[in-house]
Amino acid sequence: MMTISVPASYHDRSLAPIETWERIEPLLPSLGITRLSRLTGLDRIGIPVWNAVTPNAKSIVISQGKGIEDIDAKISAAMEAIERAVAGSPHIPVLTSTRAALLRHGGVCHCLNELVAPGARDVSDEEVIDWVKADDLLKGQPCHLPFLALLLDRTQDSPRFWQSSDGLASGNTRDEAILHGLLERIERDAYTLWQMTPLNKRVAITPTSLGDRVIDSLLNKITGAGFVLRLFDMTTDLGIPCFTALLAPENFRTRKDLRFSQVNMGSGAHPNAVRAAIRAITEAAQSRMTFVSGARDDIPDAAFTRPCPMETRACLDLAARDHDRIAEYTTGSVSTLLEWVLKKLRAAKISIVAVADLGDAALPFSVVKVIVPELENPEGSRKRRFGQRALVQAMALA
Repeated sequence: MMTISVPASYHDRSLAPIETWERIEPLLPSLGITRLSRLTGLDRIGIPVWNAVTPNAKSIVISQGKGIEDIDAKISAAMEAIERAVAGSPHIPVLTSTRAALLRHGGVCHCLNELVAPGARDVSDEEVIDWVKADDLLKGQPCHLPFLALLLDRTQDSPRFWQSSDGLASGNTRDEAILHGLLERIERDAYTLWQMTPLNKRVAITPTSLGDRVIDSLLNKITGAGFVLRLFDMTTDLGIPCFTALLAPENFRTRKDLRFSQVNMGSGAHPNAVRAAIRAITEAAQSRMTFVSGARDDIPDAAFTRPCPMETRACLDLAARDHDRIAEYTTGSVSTLLEWVLKKLRAAKISIVAVADLGDAALPFSVVKVIVPELENPEGSRKRRFGQRALVQAMALA
């Protein structure tokens, strides 16, 4: 199978991929990660996908990773397993207090009631709970967040907060981890708003119009295996490139038995449009591999037999146009990209980007939870499904 040489500019690691692997591999057993598997060969497309297995995980046992090259997917799977393992038992000091008491001493507290689980009480000012110190990157000041809102432990009987990996990320450095977590939050916000957008206002683009040889190579693998790719620009008012990709059998129009599991979606956000599109395309391939491998433990059985939604079929038939906004986007080091993203969020009047460090400082990698309360969250077990941005869009479309 043909491979291509991928420049370093396609990676968001502070170190080369092989250096990253050499740093994390010795620590995997201590985090309960027993093996990594190359799944790529289970499918005929050939886009690299790996998984990592953590048998006693507090969230999911199977973590997955994707990438342009094999080493990228391998590291991606390992890092996802690492961050989940750390978030299940965070190495972080807590402060037991009330929000009112912390405010009286000049503290800044965010209750994160938008993340409270169904049936659970909102956090009140006089309730004694465990708080964790975090950094608000936009204000340049410390703040406090509820410890249970950062914990990823699905073994709890009645969790107070939504148990989600959204905004959870790892990296060789803190900035690297923050960038990954923040881009995930931006991607999830964009996808939630895109789902609310009428079909006639969704923007399908021609992948080749991005003028990138890696995208062209991915597209050749997809079409050569008998599939079609549909790419949608879902960039929001934040001005940070976001795409979602749909991967489907080339005969989807004539398939009356087309199932949900046979049309796969992936999304991605990045300061560079090409990188955002690559993330979306490779994640769609990873999503397909979820069903091909049948190993992911958070996928219900019904997902394999459920018919493909009519809305998804309609998206596949939307006419595409060339992408014409590449000049707006940026490249650079991890720190440069992070600062660019924060600048965009400030310009869009986002007021809070809180980052909590979850891992032991002695580890050769960083694990963080990025909280941006004003951005929309993906579908999940929460008391509140939508936030202000979704409500404003819904009213505008009414």
